[in-house]
Amino acid sequence: MASDPKVHLFEEVAKHNKTKDCWLVISGKVYDVTPFMEDHPGGDEVLLAATGKDATNDFEDVGHSDSAREMMDKYYIGEIDPSTVPLRKIYIPSQQTQYNPDKTAEFVIKILQILVPIFILGLAFAVRHYTKNE
Repeated sequence: MASDPKVHLFEEVAKHNKTKDCWLVISGKVYDVTPFMEDHPGGDEVLLAATGKDATNDFEDVGHSDSAREMMDKYYIGEIDPSTVPLRKIYIPSQQTQYNPDKTAEFVIKILQILVPIFILGLAFAVRHYTKNE
């Protein structure tokens, strides 16, 4: 690694998102992985999918070996300016109004699924009882 690493802006790094020009941001460091595209065991699609964002989680989730981590040194080209990295968007579910399940059509269907068989069974017993007595 260089003693005085170059600091890259995220917008600059994000432009390098092609097979012939691929840069990744992992743990605050920038790597030019273009020469490694054909040799990557997961294929170049995996590396291309990690461009344009902080790929740290993608890298760590795979569980790379120590030798893979050592190999990263030869692709290191500098640091990322952390103030230029966009914040991850957090999913916030939309607010929904509370509903009363007793008034929905699904509730009526569930009740009918119970009551109709009971009614049919009762009707069958009644018919049997009256026909047996005659």
